[in-house]
Amino acid sequence: MTEQELEYNQNEDNFKLLISKYLKEKEKIKLGGGIKKIESHKSLGKLTARERIELLVDKDSEQIEISSFAGYEMYSDHGGCPAGGVIVVIAKVSKRWCLIIANDATVKAGAWFPITAKKNLRAQEIAIENRIPLIYLVDSAGVYLPLQDEIFPDKEHFGRMFRNNAVISSKGIPQIAAIMGACVAGGAYLPIMSDEALIVDGTGSIFLAGPYLVKAAIGEETDNESLGGSKTHCEISGVTDYKEPNDESCIATIRKLVDKFGSSLNSGFDRVESIEPKFGVNEIIRRFPSATAKPYSMHDILKCIVDNSELTEYKEHYGKTIICAYARINGWAVGIVANDRKVHKSGKGEMQLGGVIYSDSADKAARFVMNCNQKKIPLVFVQDVTGFMVGTRSEHGGIIKDGAKLVNAVSNSTVPKFTIIIGNSYGAGNYAMCGKAYDPRLIFAWPTAKIAVMGGLQAAKVLTQIQLAALKSKGLEPNENEEKELFDTINQRYEKQTTPYYAAARLWVDDIIDPRDTRKYLSIGIELANQSPVNSFSVGVIQT
Repeated sequence: MTEQELEYNQNEDNFKLLISKYLKEKEKIKLGGGIKKIESHKSLGKLTARERIELLVDKDSEQIEISSFAGYEMYSDHGGCPAGGVIVVIAKVSKRWCLIIANDATVKAGAWFPITAKKNLRAQEIAIENRIPLIYLVDSAGVYLPLQDEIFPDKEHFGRMFRNNAVISSKGIPQIAAIMGACVAGGAYLPIMSDEALIVDGTGSIFLAGPYLVKAAIGEETDNESLGGSKTHCEISGVTDYKEPNDESCIATIRKLVDKFGSSLNSGFDRVESIEPKFGVNEIIRRFPSATAKPYSMHDILKCIVDNSELTEYKEHYGKTIICAYARINGWAVGIVANDRKVHKSGKGEMQLGGVIYSDSADKAARFVMNCNQKKIPLVFVQDVTGFMVGTRSEHGGIIKDGAKLVNAVSNSTVPKFTIIIGNSYGAGNYAMCGKAYDPRLIFAWPTAKIAVMGGLQAAKVLTQIQLAALKSKGLEPNENEEKELFDTINQRYEKQTTPYYAAARLWVDDIIDPRDTRKYLSIGIELANQSPVNSFSVGVIQT
């Protein structure tokens, strides 16, 4: 066995361990509020949120789940909030791509936590950008009152969702809502601000105030069904449009409604017949180093993703720490901007560290982004970046100016952007390579991703020195063991905050994915983006 083959086997073994952990955590999340809560939910004659989605989508449809790790290891004082208490899936319904938002009533009766609102808003943003029809499967007790101050009044809080309902309708994007359980208070506006609303007889109910609040407010005695059940809203108020006997019938009716949608204009992104990469699906996890600090060739990774493993490089011999290349993914034409982790020699003979953005690589990437916009080619960013180069030579060479060019081009790009974080994503490198703040249509992380202002070791050293200086200013002199203990504590906390799970819990990425699915996620993303016309491109003011 060659040395390279041995290394590839070690890489594969390491990655399979990471993927195994990822899959185990995902299976736990899929249980929502747990087995007992699921059994209680089903005893009411209701399907679970995931069962409803499974019944709704086409059997042969590929699908991607968004933000499955939302709320991960958050809200432990409140019993947790798996998947943010809401399931978001993109899949085909009656042969039409749709975005499905389903409340998981096994998690705190489907109540809205702060992360639930953030996840719903992200889902609506994806639907707006890609002009995807929305289907809401509603089963929620409304705002989670113990955390109401973190979800109620601000711009990106609960109320923004109803504002988005109106905006989505104004853009001609269909919205269908099915009331399959509780729908209370402000949440009652969501289904009724949709274009059409269905309600399940016996389990669905919708009202601004429930029976207890009605009695407290005006002294009236009533019950759920009389106040806001299917008979009330289908026969008396006219609030809902379709009365369904059970979950299965309700879902069948949704499929019939979607089946009648007209087609929309597309962007016209170029697509030809797909050619599989020359390497097997496992090769991508064999080529990524288990020691993440070790240099490697990004070309080897990209060739496992693109059609026929073929790249047409732009400025191949200039600015080598960023690869810019045209390629195809499942037939779709794309422009790829990726950090190369190999050490390179610049045209001036200087050694350049892999994963670092230099002036020449920033300048090259900015020009490439503008070219892709000019030619209406979607952009794919592959991040393994430690940041921009620092030091006197870089500052004198105008690294800030060249970095600003790239940030400007990425910010003003109008073709759809997709980001995959496979390794480091540090500091301004995250921004320049289209981090979450720069509106990628979709952004995913591998289990090896690390997202932070700087690397853990460097950050822990800086933070330790700051705390030691503060202690010394108070006349305290920690000994060597105390200093080490302080460093270890800070380092552990910082390392936890850089993991992809921490990022996915807070929706800094749309989800963690198995690297072997990267090609599928990108292909679906581009197909969705093709449904929304692209605006003209202007970079604004860029210093030359």
